[in-house]
Amino acid sequence: MTEQPSSGKNSGQFEYWNSANGEKWTANQAVLDRHLGALTDRLFHHAAIQPGERIIDIGCGTGATALRAAAATGTGGAVLGIDLSNPMLGRARERAEEQGVSNLTLEIADAQSHVFEQGAFDLLQSRFGVMFFENPTAAFANLRTALRPGGRLCFVCWSALADNPWFSIPRNAAVRHLGEPEPTPPRAPGPTAFAETDYVAEILQGAGFQDLQITTETCELIGAASVAETAAFATNVGPASRLIKLHNPPAEIVAAIREEIEQELSAYDGPDGVRVPARLNFVRARI
Repeated sequence: MTEQPSSGKNSGQFEYWNSANGEKWTANQAVLDRHLGALTDRLFHHAAIQPGERIIDIGCGTGATALRAAAATGTGGAVLGIDLSNPMLGRARERAEEQGVSNLTLEIADAQSHVFEQGAFDLLQSRFGVMFFENPTAAFANLRTALRPGGRLCFVCWSALADNPWFSIPRNAAVRHLGEPEPTPPRAPGPTAFAETDYVAEILQGAGFQDLQITTETCELIGAASVAETAAFATNVGPASRLIKLHNPPAEIVAAIREEIEQELSAYDGPDGVRVPARLNFVRARI
């Protein structure tokens, strides 16, 4: 039986991340953790976790950031990892058990409606887990109740699609063969919903946060050992894969899309493998 959050505020996202999409991210956990390693380092630099702190990891997925936070805060602290995806959270639980982590709790929970222990946490953190809220102001206001006075928020989100070739190259290759998808509002829940920093500031201020700091930085996304492997991955996870799933084109079209992605990603191939620059917004605030 699939475990569900207590409220259906984000029912569309719950369905998405508990379908084959969540299974796909779970199956690619090791690849994705390596891929996002450099930006995760930057997130933890900004979060500056101290021993003994209590932390909520929002959208913790397969557990990379929650496990790292648990190690950083130590046995005197505690981490609550929340997510909507049963498959991904299941993998996080496996990893925590394998590593013998005792200060990490993992729960299926909707950040917009979950009843958190009030005033009990020092830090809310997230790696790409906060851009999918149906009502982001309500979600952050609810999360805010969990923070103690002076508690802080730290998350990373994507900047604009055009500034991120990891997204734009596969998407554009798929569009050339399959056509443009139905347009969606730029602020609709999704990976680049928080690309506009003024919009993010408006949300957080409306939710009661202050001392807002947003820095836009470039980090490298680490691809596979070869351009061909990286292109194959890009047709399996991400914007190209969504268009391919939508249209279900013949194998030769998929191969042509993959070949075009490979050609364009070759510009980022080097002695250490494929490294694609990403523009990211690192967001910090306090209450």
